[in-house]
Amino acid sequence: MAVVLEKDLACKDFLSKQPKQLLIDGKWHPAESGKTFETYNPATGEVLAKVAEGGKADIDKAVKAARRAFETGPWRKMSPAHRSRLLYKLADAIEARAQEFAQLETLDNGKPIRESLHVDIPQAVETFRYYAGWCTKLEGETLNVNENFFNYTLREPVGVVGQIIPWNFPLLMAAWKLAPALACGNTLILKPAEQTPLTALRLGELICEVGFPEGVVNIVTGFGPDSAGEALSNHMDVDKIAFTGEDKTGKIIVQASTGNLKRVSLELGGKAPNIVFADADIDAAVKGAITGIFFNQGQVCCAGSRLFLEKSIHDEFLTKLTDRVQKIKQGPGLDEKTVIGPQVSKEQQERILNYVKVAKGEGAELVCGGEAPGGDLAKGYFVKPTIFKGVKNEMRIAQEEVFGPLLSVIPFDTMEQVAEQANKVTFGLSGAVWTKDIRKAHKLAAHIKAGTIWVNCFNVFDPAVPFGGYKMSGYGRELGKHSIELYTQIKSVWVNIGE
Repeated sequence: MAVVLEKDLACKDFLSKQPKQLLIDGKWHPAESGKTFETYNPATGEVLAKVAEGGKADIDKAVKAARRAFETGPWRKMSPAHRSRLLYKLADAIEARAQEFAQLETLDNGKPIRESLHVDIPQAVETFRYYAGWCTKLEGETLNVNENFFNYTLREPVGVVGQIIPWNFPLLMAAWKLAPALACGNTLILKPAEQTPLTALRLGELICEVGFPEGVVNIVTGFGPDSAGEALSNHMDVDKIAFTGEDKTGKIIVQASTGNLKRVSLELGGKAPNIVFADADIDAAVKGAITGIFFNQGQVCCAGSRLFLEKSIHDEFLTKLTDRVQKIKQGPGLDEKTVIGPQVSKEQQERILNYVKVAKGEGAELVCGGEAPGGDLAKGYFVKPTIFKGVKNEMRIAQEEVFGPLLSVIPFDTMEQVAEQANKVTFGLSGAVWTKDIRKAHKLAAHIKAGTIWVNCFNVFDPAVPFGGYKMSGYGRELGKHSIELYTQIKSVWVNIGE
């Protein structure tokens, strides 16, 4: 078995330095309260590290540091080319330590090492490189509006930004937030998820090493309600909040923003329809369905959790799908053969198993999975990959975000029927269509109310392509040039040139 042993861990030196501290104003500090909390290995339930539990006092310090760095530090005066070089250096530093970051991510989150090493870390690197290129591309305009006036616009940074990231893709989500904000000249406070703080803290070390000025990036670990997350959302000297997470927390952040009317961007949950027509490449669609729901243990906001199958292929497709799913290797993330690792926490494991009970109670038929494995995996937070058939679109498992390896299979008769059902949820983050009929594909892609639609594929991303949701999936777009809009504001300047 190809398992990375503890003695061979590239991240062992980082883990040995405990407890982990907060990065504020370019230096590492314990929490003002002196409190720490523990972060766990989801594969074993064992403690990985003790981490400083930041609170309101620490957020205050971090915001003051970020404000000072923005208003009077060298960051705003720095040339765009210099900012670009720093972002490129940070990307290179992450890439040079890819094994270390991948192992930390897998240990803290539970995801398979092959996903951490070949998806999360490379995409984080590419995101920093993509936005390093944007530093020198930010432009204003000149507008011909009146012969007596010369008018031009300036694109300026928003200011001090609070960024709250989730636990499902810790380093990658940090890159999605940090890179565009820094490229635009903002200063920031990053609040990682309490379940997975380690790669953000290691990233903080590299940010200091490559030469970012003090106070430009501050990292405060801790909890959300009544703690660091709430304090950051409420803070009157924060100009913007960027949040990725569940919709309930998103609503709280919006309410908190009204104190000083800070700008808010939200990337929230999803309940993606994954629609397979009878004319599709069935084998490719089966692989796509597996990727759509079981990648990252189903802990993906754009997961294809509702699988709509045209009735004429329903049984054939479900048989092929079930056969493949039951052969998937489940185990600890550090095992290179593992395809599905543990859920991120005991709480998440219990949440998913509760939805299994809910689904059975509503009349859905369990095809496979639906339980925690025993044996060597019993100590970890595992849930077997689960499929339900006979699901109706109004059932809770088809309406609510489970955020786990639980697939709802729903049959349909016509394109009109499935188009209607696809949109009958409160979310609108993503969707997919599998068909060889290009007209059908384009028609459905236009009809589905979601920010991303995949045709004959699933979970394809690129830093240049915008990502975000409709409806309860939030607002604002991350990645691409659209993310620049989140972290800049436009100033109009009128100059009287008349007599």
